[in-house]
Amino acid sequence: MNRAISGFHILSILSEIDNDFSPKEGLVIVDYLKKNFPPHLFVLDREMEILSNLKKDEYLTHFIKCLEEFYKDSTEEERVKFVKFAIKVVMANNKVSNEENIYLNELYNAWALDNNNF
Repeated sequence: MNRAISGFHILSILSEIDNDFSPKEGLVIVDYLKKNFPPHLFVLDREMEILSNLKKDEYLTHFIKCLEEFYKDSTEEERVKFVKFAIKVVMANNKVSNEENIYLNELYNAWALDNNNF
């Protein structure tokens, strides 16, 4: 899984984890896709199928795997830029659920990020 695909998975899980998918969250994900994917290298149907087959109790394991994959394939600057997308997804509906907060904390801890970058 490359950086762009793992980022898509991370954002998608963040948008679903609170059981309240907002169209505004979808727009942030579309913006991420436009800015990070050459259209000919991304098969959205395949990635959507992988995500739709995940059970809710598998989200965290898959999320952590995607964090690791993204990290291996990115620079610190790319990770900081990506976290801004993650925050936009979580904040798109103007509230942060407990689940979203847990997953954002996983992201910050996995990448040893400093809140001062945001």
